[in-house]
Amino acid sequence: MAIIKIGSNGLDTGVGGKVLQVIHSSYDAYTITTSTSYITSNITATITPTSSSNKILILTNILGVGASTAMDNARYKLVRNDTTDLKEFDDAAGYSNSAATQAGSSHFNYLDSPSATTEIRYRIYWKMRSGTSVFFNNYAGADNITTSTMTLMEIKA
Repeated sequence: MAIIKIGSNGLDTGVGGKVLQVIHSSYDAYTITTSTSYITSNITATITPTSSSNKILILTNILGVGASTAMDNARYKLVRNDTTDLKEFDDAAGYSNSAATQAGSSHFNYLDSPSATTEIRYRIYWKMRSGTSVFFNNYAGADNITTSTMTLMEIKA
């Protein structure tokens, strides 16, 4: 996990909207579920805001998304500290309209106002909305690696 912080001398007084720190995490294991209830994923990242008035921009890219049979799909949600649901992403999945499944991708962005200066963990939860099974990080390339990512940016208020 990479942490990039901008020194306090890098910002003018009263200037908001600046990126103060960036946290990036990745997860590359093939993951499949048949659960119709939300379960945790390993797509997660943590950040400690420097001010309770700052916002956190969450950028999530889930790659190699697909389903075992035609027209299956998944649903995802972004959760703060495994307790606070922030946003549900409905019907987000790569799917097939034929007998052969296709791997796609799902991208989510969300701006959070956590009002905290303690460590915050953001995590994607997911479930099968319909069908037989759904998956992500399906290996589609010659190198047999597909990597999903989450990037957190602290934005000065």
